[in-house]
Amino acid sequence: MDKELRNIDIDLIKPNPDNPRIIFRQEEMDSLLISAKEYGILVPISVYKEGNHFVIIDGERRWRVSKKLNLSTIPAIIQEKPTPLDNLLMMFNIHALREQWDLFTIANKITKVIELLNKKLGHKPNEIQLSEETGLSRGTIRRCRLLIELPDRFKNIILKELEKPKLKQKLTEDFFIEMEGALKTVRRNFPETIKNIEIVRDSLIKKFEKGIIKSLRDFKLVGKIATSSKNVSYPDEEVVEALTQIFYDETQSIDGVYNSTVSVLYDERKLISNFSNALYYIQNLTDEERNDEDIKRTLIKLKFAIEEILGDNR
Repeated sequence: MDKELRNIDIDLIKPNPDNPRIIFRQEEMDSLLISAKEYGILVPISVYKEGNHFVIIDGERRWRVSKKLNLSTIPAIIQEKPTPLDNLLMMFNIHALREQWDLFTIANKITKVIELLNKKLGHKPNEIQLSEETGLSRGTIRRCRLLIELPDRFKNIILKELEKPKLKQKLTEDFFIEMEGALKTVRRNFPETIKNIEIVRDSLIKKFEKGIIKSLRDFKLVGKIATSSKNVSYPDEEVVEALTQIFYDETQSIDGVYNSTVSVLYDERKLISNFSNALYYIQNLTDEERNDEDIKRTLIKLKFAIEEILGDNR
């Protein structure tokens, strides 16, 4: 069946039950409504025929706005009815081009995609196959999996937050993704510090709501503390004490604990790494670079600085 463009009766169109998009924020709809009221629906929606009606593949927001404006018809491209898997994959790939969906909407449908791909391929798709089929990056897929594994009570919180304007959202998808990523790192390295995951999650949420955890970036510091015994030889018992303060002491901030424990060690490691890189480049200067006057002046300054620091310890 060739694709056909025509104006279709609004009342003959139904939303797609497999559409991952579940949130239609009012301010976004209002903006589209103003545009449609002034200029009409400029971009046709995509649909397929099913029985005596049509199902939307792409363009549910435009369809909703058209109904609100009491338009009788809407321009639509009629496509061949897809299989359940193709139906989902088309919508995922449309998303990949436009970056419109909230991550939570993707996570809600990714399990169904995995299930259908499993039937098609005869095995569970790996991350690379899932990325190729959906158009999603592997990083996005990993982040979705963190959301999928959340308890329902947190999924409900995310859903309520997503209904708010972006600037008013607090306990966002990103908050839970960063928190869960940090807790996974802790559980791999020091599982004894998390005897009850729900208590720890609730503690971190309360701290974030109170402003004790100031930034989502702070959760990266939890991971650095949890791996500090391997990375910078910080004593295990000190790591346990630091994580215990973060999880169970309601007054302790993540950055405060990090700065008072492993921060200096990580700074030293970074400094040594920078010096090692500089030494490598110096040792591998070409003859032309060695004779460059700007480079010579810089090396002389570096030499004096080193001699000043080392003194008689050379």
